[in-house]
Amino acid sequence: MERGIAFLPLTSPSHDYYGGDRKGAGLFGDALVAVEALTGKRLWYFQTIHHNLWDYDIPAQPTLVTVRHNGKSIDAVAQVTKTGFTFLFERTTGKPLFDIVERPVPASDVPGEAAYPTQPFPVKPPPYARQSFRLEDLTDVTPESRAYCAKLIEGAVFGTLFTPIGLKPTVLFPGTNGGANWGGASFDPETHTLYVNSMDVGMIFRMAKMPETAKLPYRTRGVGASRFWDTNRYPCQKPPWGRLTAINLDTGEFRWQSILGVVDALTEKHVPPTGTSNIGGSMVTAGGLVFIGATNDSRFRAFDKDTGKELWTFRLPASAHATPMTFVSKKNKKQYVVIAAGGGNKYNDTYSDSLLAFSLP
Repeated sequence: MERGIAFLPLTSPSHDYYGGDRKGAGLFGDALVAVEALTGKRLWYFQTIHHNLWDYDIPAQPTLVTVRHNGKSIDAVAQVTKTGFTFLFERTTGKPLFDIVERPVPASDVPGEAAYPTQPFPVKPPPYARQSFRLEDLTDVTPESRAYCAKLIEGAVFGTLFTPIGLKPTVLFPGTNGGANWGGASFDPETHTLYVNSMDVGMIFRMAKMPETAKLPYRTRGVGASRFWDTNRYPCQKPPWGRLTAINLDTGEFRWQSILGVVDALTEKHVPPTGTSNIGGSMVTAGGLVFIGATNDSRFRAFDKDTGKELWTFRLPASAHATPMTFVSKKNKKQYVVIAAGGGNKYNDTYSDSLLAFSLP
């Protein structure tokens, strides 16, 4: 408000996975754009993905932060992404606070496709989500899950970040939902810490030739359920499958990472906590707590903001794919935390219309 700048996190061009009809970088797709709010005049931009072929659109609103950098207090804007990268820019100029390097990435084997030769990699902070898969990473949480996933990857290519989906089945991390998703991040102005939840659910696709009459010559075809998981929605790689990460934005280093979520059926088999798929955001309070639902295990949690220790868990009627909010009642002066627990989404079979409020001492 003070500067009158609007920050626009833009999405990816169509079509998501084939770009032979849109050669080049594809500005301003997948870019964070700063504009004058009153006039719409563009002030600066940064494209997080060139020629997007993976549905890695910017999923969440950026977060306005103030950090200590090179001995100075700087007003900045932090953008979390599906890829697991956090980009940090000075608000008025768009100058990155940590270096961002353009690195060569693999080419596409799909006829007519021209994958962009480089992509931007921030030197700091480190990625908070998985960005590759190897055969030795194959899940072992149950024999049945391992067998299913081993069958799924027969003949597949194991890609690294920004490997284009090819003519053979291609395993890629992160998947189409991230990484981070639309819940975004929360920020503690006291410690200059950014809190972001993420999941490690890959994707397994191939590109298939379409008939001559089709609008596009190639389209994606899923292998199994397209998401890299088994019939129980257990991801096909070894856990953890979901995390909550605290990032010190002054230094660009992690303060801590905690496993986020449990799979009850696996806990009953004495499998250590695995983390889970999660969509929804966190909230950090002045009292030192990070509240978050998001997970597909129908839980609402509070973590210690300084240590990442899980302090409190409440079982909800359905998963809370939402961001909590807080307020102080004028009537009784108590602070409340409220979460919407609707369930559903692609990660649940249980639905609800519940809105739950909790009071803080």
